[in-house]
Amino acid sequence: MAAKRGAKLLAGGLALVALLPLTALVLVVGLPLVLILAAAGAVWAWHRWTRSSATVNRWGSRSRRKSGVASSLDILRFAGSAAMRRRAGGVRPSLAGMDRRDRWRLPVPQVAVRLCRSGLLWVWSSVEDVTLIFGGPRTGKSGWLAGQILDAPGAALVASTRGDLYDLTSSRRGGRGPVWVFNAVGLAGLPSTVTFDPVSGCADPVTAGERATDMLAATTRAGASGDREFWNAQGRRVLAALLHAAALGQKSMRDVLGWLADPEAASREVTVLLRRSPEPAFELDLGQFLGTNDRTRSSITSTIMPALGWLTSPAASAAAGLGEETRWARPLDVDELLATNGTVYLLGGEEAQVAPLVCALTGHIARAARRTAATRPGGRLDPPLRLALDEAALICPVPLESWTADMGGRGVNIICAFQSRAQLLARYGTHDAATILNNSGSIMVFGGTRDRDDLQFWSTLTGERDEPADTEDPARHSLVRGTRKTAVLSPAQIANLPAGRVLVIRRGIPPVIGRAQMIWQRREIRWANFADDHPEFVEHVEQLGEWCRALHAWIGRRVRRICRRRALARPIRGALTVGPHEPPHGRPRLVVVDALPLDEDDRDQRPTG
Repeated sequence: MAAKRGAKLLAGGLALVALLPLTALVLVVGLPLVLILAAAGAVWAWHRWTRSSATVNRWGSRSRRKSGVASSLDILRFAGSAAMRRRAGGVRPSLAGMDRRDRWRLPVPQVAVRLCRSGLLWVWSSVEDVTLIFGGPRTGKSGWLAGQILDAPGAALVASTRGDLYDLTSSRRGGRGPVWVFNAVGLAGLPSTVTFDPVSGCADPVTAGERATDMLAATTRAGASGDREFWNAQGRRVLAALLHAAALGQKSMRDVLGWLADPEAASREVTVLLRRSPEPAFELDLGQFLGTNDRTRSSITSTIMPALGWLTSPAASAAAGLGEETRWARPLDVDELLATNGTVYLLGGEEAQVAPLVCALTGHIARAARRTAATRPGGRLDPPLRLALDEAALICPVPLESWTADMGGRGVNIICAFQSRAQLLARYGTHDAATILNNSGSIMVFGGTRDRDDLQFWSTLTGERDEPADTEDPARHSLVRGTRKTAVLSPAQIANLPAGRVLVIRRGIPPVIGRAQMIWQRREIRWANFADDHPEFVEHVEQLGEWCRALHAWIGRRVRRICRRRALARPIRGALTVGPHEPPHGRPRLVVVDALPLDEDDRDQRPTG
């Protein structure tokens, strides 16, 4: 009763008094029997503590005590820097042999993604978890995402519709590895330094099927009817056969476009090329396409044609290696990207119809990384590859419903940004969008949305809490105290999140309201900007630092010298002798014979008689 009333000190004292008869019980019954009874009591207490009703009651009381949000202890236990370092050996096999001291010195961004800051604590998410970002335009998504690109411990792939991520991060990423640009829209006048031909690698039947799926996925919206899905499947089969034939015959994407424009004229050439294939199914698919009626063939062709619309763009054609503008560029080597911790920036836009090309390149890099991971220790890339996909639904609609379940365990860290949950539903459909959300380890909501369904969805995920609801009885002139259930965060509160504030829904802890760190708020970025504006001050600071280092070294030498002298002078202090000859003044001469060795610093300070 004392503990329930809050008198914890009194309750502890009474508990100690209650244990006094235990000594008499030990003397009468015997220690073995007491230990058996204590073990039985511990098992009973453990059962009471872990049963369903006790667990639910603890969760309820904890929710009431913490207002339904994560406490500092929750963050420290499950999402703090210490928790991330403890898992370092699991997410990165090369760190498994580190001792405890080196592990605690390990920078946390090497094994985790920095989400937000709550009070004095940072909230982290493991690199093997998928992070989804939702927020309207100009809510800070790009500024936060740029910081995660800088923190990427290994190679990074950045997809964006603008050049701001490149401007913010390319210089610093260039100090850690090579930087490549794949600019399919000619954005900001940046030339493409690497090319990607969708036909490359399609001599492999599996690669041809994956490439066709990626290209058509960028032009297909979710929620299509049964007929639309049927034509999409037929289009994937035909496009895969054409890509396979082009790879076998050393053809280009322009040849594929020509075959689609006039299938009957190209039937003989394509059929001859497919006879070289080790997979006879492609020849059968093409024969079915050529032998069907004109109406069916036209429907299949109209399904494939939007995926090749980027061929009409000079910038996209040049990025695919079909133009003269990038004749000095070279094809992207994924193995080199992973080995050198490089960074590739994919710039695109939905209006330029380059989404199929960007999506195909992203799929090529991710699948090549997955195959490479299978040959590494633990089946993971170490350091991991980070996929930072800004506006993923617009220019890079990769199959997240399957990637979010598989890529994390392969050492591929996925961070995707969307404008709203409605955009995710429009691109992937209800079922696939639900799968993506379920597979995500962390969700960050920046606010800015005004969609009622989205706001209600996020409010439901935050849970409920007990809110005081006092009722006044006018007749009895009394106040009845009570509580009522309410959402931890209402839809209006989520919609009106202040600038820089985010709602984090992370696996394992209640929701967190924190402050997202923009890239320009980072200490190293601030110092770099200050150094550019005040070079003379930085020069003085560097000189002061050199002086401090020299002073530190001098003090260290002096301390070591004193300690060495005291250690060696303990057995032999020196001998006091009287010289054999007297000086002219008639006084005896005292000579101190020092038995200590002299180091290099003492050679110029020899003691004299």
